[in-house]
Amino acid sequence: MADILTAFFLVIGAAFAFVAALGIARMPDIMIRMHASTKAGTLGVGLIVTAVAIHFAELGVAVRAVAIIAFLLFTAPVAAHAIARAAYRTGVRLWEGTVIDELGRDVSTPAVTETTTSPQMGRRTS
Repeated sequence: MADILTAFFLVIGAAFAFVAALGIARMPDIMIRMHASTKAGTLGVGLIVTAVAIHFAELGVAVRAVAIIAFLLFTAPVAAHAIARAAYRTGVRLWEGTVIDELGRDVSTPAVTETTTSPQMGRRTS
C-alpha cells in the first residue's frame, strides 16, 4: 500500500513540476511566469517530498519532510514576489494583454499630489 501511495504522490508531484516548467517556458511575461512557477512548482515539490516521507516511513524523514514543505510554503511566494517586483522596478516590460498595472505609478511619489481636508474630524491628508 505504501508503494502505491509513494508512486501516486511521485507521479502527481512530477506532473505539477512539469506544469510549472511549461508555465515558465510558455507564459508571456515575468509576472505570469512567477505565478506559474510558484504555485505549481511548490505543490509539485511538496508532493514529491511527501512521497519520500511515505516511502521511508521513518519519523526523522517525516519531520524533515514537514519542515521542507513548511519552508517552501513560507518562502516561495515571498521570493517570487520579491523577484517579480525587482523585475518590474528594473523596467522589465509587461505583456501587451495586461489589463491592470497596479504598480504603474512611481512608489516614491504619493498617489494624491494636492492637500485635501478629510471629512472625518478635519484631518488633513496628502
